[in-house]
Amino acid sequence: MKKTPFFLFLTAWLSLPSYATEQVALRVGIQTSGTLDWELSVLEPSPDFKIQTIPLATAEAAKIALQTDAVDLIVSDFLWVSQTRHNGAEFTFYPYSNTAGALVVPADSNIHNIKDLAGTHIGIAGGELDKNWLMLLAVAKKDGLDLSTSIEKTFGAPPLINEQLKNHRVDAVLTQWHFAAQLEAEGYHQVLDGHDLQKSLGLSQSVPTLGYIFRESWANKHKNLLNAFFNATKQAKDHLCHDDEVWAKTVTKMTANTITLRQRYCEGRVTTWSSDTQQAAETLYSKLYLLNSKIGSSPTLTPGTFWTTN
Repeated sequence: MKKTPFFLFLTAWLSLPSYATEQVALRVGIQTSGTLDWELSVLEPSPDFKIQTIPLATAEAAKIALQTDAVDLIVSDFLWVSQTRHNGAEFTFYPYSNTAGALVVPADSNIHNIKDLAGTHIGIAGGELDKNWLMLLAVAKKDGLDLSTSIEKTFGAPPLINEQLKNHRVDAVLTQWHFAAQLEAEGYHQVLDGHDLQKSLGLSQSVPTLGYIFRESWANKHKNLLNAFFNATKQAKDHLCHDDEVWAKTVTKMTANTITLRQRYCEGRVTTWSSDTQQAAETLYSKLYLLNSKIGSSPTLTPGTFWTTN
């Protein structure tokens, strides 16, 4: 049978590879003790992307994975992004959570405010450039207290720091929000959190310091994917906060009373990311830089630190 031109065209078209239904894999680096895994576990399937999770042990491991292109996206803070951009990298930041670390003490502690910290031993999650520690230093300095010399310090991973408090080896801990919430659920007391510290530093609005970090050039090629992912994770957060059944499925990933964890988690949803918020972030960075210039190579945030979805 003689083939018509239309038949030949149709045969050729059907033989072409189909790209319309092909999903882009988004490689997400997740810390084993982090909260991003909660959201990804209840994320609605999307025609725009598929998630490939890469478990990572620590925050530093996550940064290394991103720098070596082993992952496309991690969660970290904008201080690190600004510093790497100043050094020639192209990472950029989009807010993930407005939750904040906290200073936690035993229920019967004599520590009720920052001035009470003088002469105590504090466990600090992270290192000497941890944003919560730098904010605490700055606020204490305003009150005439130099915490760099007036206390004993132990730095370490959040789980280790929590154990130090439970075993009475430290008098207080400054730790990440979900580890603070776990302690609260066990009867410990929160003295203040990162939002309190930001207010004490004169910020008029709370700054989300945790965000999604990714390469700018990669983001420019995958704007639709990123926007779809951000919308999906926002919906996942809302489901976790409003749907008890969805939350119950996630409880198995947690190790403490989940009422307090859920409360703190839901309080941390980012509701606005405006130019005013970004300006507040600039102010926070400048104040912390004056305290410890090791957080960056410039007294101002490097241009491009913040990603816009437009």
